This record gives sequence, structure tokens and C-alpha cells, in this order.
Amino acid sequence: MLFQHVAIAGLAHIDAPVRLSSDDINARLKPTLDRLRIRTDVLQDIAGIHARRLWDGPMLASDAATLAAVKALADAGIEPDRVGLLVNTSVSRDYLEPSTASIVSGNLGLSELCQNFDVANACLAFINGMDIASRMIERGEIDYALVVDGETADLAYEKTLERLTSPDVTEEQFRNELATLTLGCGAAAMVMARTELAPGAPRYRGGVTRAATQWNGLCRGNLDRMVTDTRQLLIEGLKLAQRTWIAAKGALGWVAEELDEFVIHQVSQVHTQAFIKAFGIDPKKVLTIFNEHGNIGPASVPIVLSKLREMGRLKKGDRVALLGIGSGLNCSMAEVVW
Repeated sequence: MLFQHVAIAGLAHIDAPVRLSSDDINARLKPTLDRLRIRTDVLQDIAGIHARRLWDGPMLASDAATLAAVKALADAGIEPDRVGLLVNTSVSRDYLEPSTASIVSGNLGLSELCQNFDVANACLAFINGMDIASRMIERGEIDYALVVDGETADLAYEKTLERLTSPDVTEEQFRNELATLTLGCGAAAMVMARTELAPGAPRYRGGVTRAATQWNGLCRGNLDRMVTDTRQLLIEGLKLAQRTWIAAKGALGWVAEELDEFVIHQVSQVHTQAFIKAFGIDPKKVLTIFNEHGNIGPASVPIVLSKLREMGRLKKGDRVALLGIGSGLNCSMAEVVW
């Protein structure tokens, strides 16, 4: 789906404050690593993740998303009662019901006319949320939409480290759950609007999506545990991404050399390098944050976009490619014209 009348009126991110280094994790895992004779530092040498951020004390997904939403609304310069749609895209959630979106909506004091719901699609959900909001804006159903995400991996760390330090954990169990320790916490929010309401704001052109759902069993997680076949996930994810890239080239007229920035979903060093090599991307056009922030799930794409703006790397007219992939498998590629 491509859009003619959708702008990004506001954008914000929240970095979780507590730095947990991979050295600290490896020190805690040392008895298990020694017993299983695992010598490779997978977290740092393979995944390239030297640290990740956690929240300072209890933090609900709704509270993290609310913090980012408040900043995004202020950035857009609009009052909460003007929002016609709220989409929460967090993997983390407060409860099975009610929706986390309803709690964020209540926190913000949004209008009773504002639709609100959760969209769950692993690490791809934020881009999905942008597309859903854009369809409603394009049709003139609403003027403004708010897409939010708040990730809280603290419980997953606590429970995973308990399991991986157990004296009876096997090497297979250890390897299957180690990817959980690449996750990070953070939050992001975006206000989308009809272009005439946000003159001069970046425009969201939309994009393409492809699925390979026969591979839905490669990564399965709950709030306290994630089991991942990292090797097969990389192989099949890259195949799907290559098909999606071809579709994006046709729909959006992409030529790698002509795009100014690439916002790639931040999984690890291995995944990022594979994307760069497969699509002929100049590494200088890819801002990476996984080495210090880990994989923040669906929040990673908007967080990187927000950080690019914060750093002053985005100029008027820049073409920014958003590349997202999520367990399932699903892949989306979209474009923002700054």
C-alpha cells in the first residue's frame, strides 16, 4: 500500500536507564559455560551485543509506551483529544486483557471517539501499526493517529538467567534460550497525520510486505521465556527479506545507492551484516544501536529513526528505508521521505 496524504507529525523514543553488560551476564553464566565447555562469547563476539538497557525497577509496557507517547504528542504540538486512533504494537503487555492500548489511552486521557487496540506481530508490529493508521488517514477517516510501543524484558532476563544457571541445564536448552539475553528495553511513539495538517513534515510513502509463515516455529516466546533456532531463523529470514527487497524495488523504485539512510530492525551484528551484504548497502548509511541497546523488538525501528533525527543526520528530502522482519516469519520494507 502506498500513500499520498500521510505525514509523520511527531516522533519520540525513551531509552531505558540501566545498562546491563554482556560481561556481567557472562560472569553469572560462568559455572554453566565451564560445565558445558562453551568457550565462544556468543553475546559479544557473534551477536555483537556488549550491553542492553533495562528499566530501573518495575515498569509496565503501558507505562513505557505512555512516556514515549507524551513526548511524541508534544513533538507534534497537538492535544491528546485530537488523536483518532491509538495502536499499541508492543510485544510486552500488561495483561492478556484488557488491551495494553486501552491502558495507554486511559493514561493519556484520549477521547471516547478514539479507537484503540493492540497489534501483535513480533518485531514487525510497529511498521504494521503505521500502515493501519496510514490507511485510515489516507481515507479521511481520522486526522491524527498515535502508534506506540513499550518493551519490558526484565522478567525474561530474570527467569532466563535462573534457568541457564541451573546445574542441570543442557547444552541444547542453553543455546535455544541464549537469544533471550540479546533483548533490550525501551519505548517509542509516532504521531501520524494528514499531510495538510503537518506542512513540511516527513512523508510516509508506505511499502510492501511478504510472508513465509511456514517458518512460524523458529522463534517462540512468552513474557518469561523465548526459544529460538537462531541459525535457521537467519537463513530463512534472509531469504524472505530478499524477496521483500525485490518487491520494494518494484513498488518504491528503490536503488540502494539512491537511498540516504537504512533503518534496519536491530537484531544482532550477524543479521545486520547479512542485510548490508545482501542488498549492497553502504554501512555508513546504517545507524546501529544493538551493540549497546540489544534487540528492542518492534520499538527498534522507530527508536533508530528518532535517534537519527536527534543526531541531525536526516535532511529535508532524504529518502529513508525502513526494513523490518519478525518471527512468524513476516517482513516489511517501507519508505519515509524526510
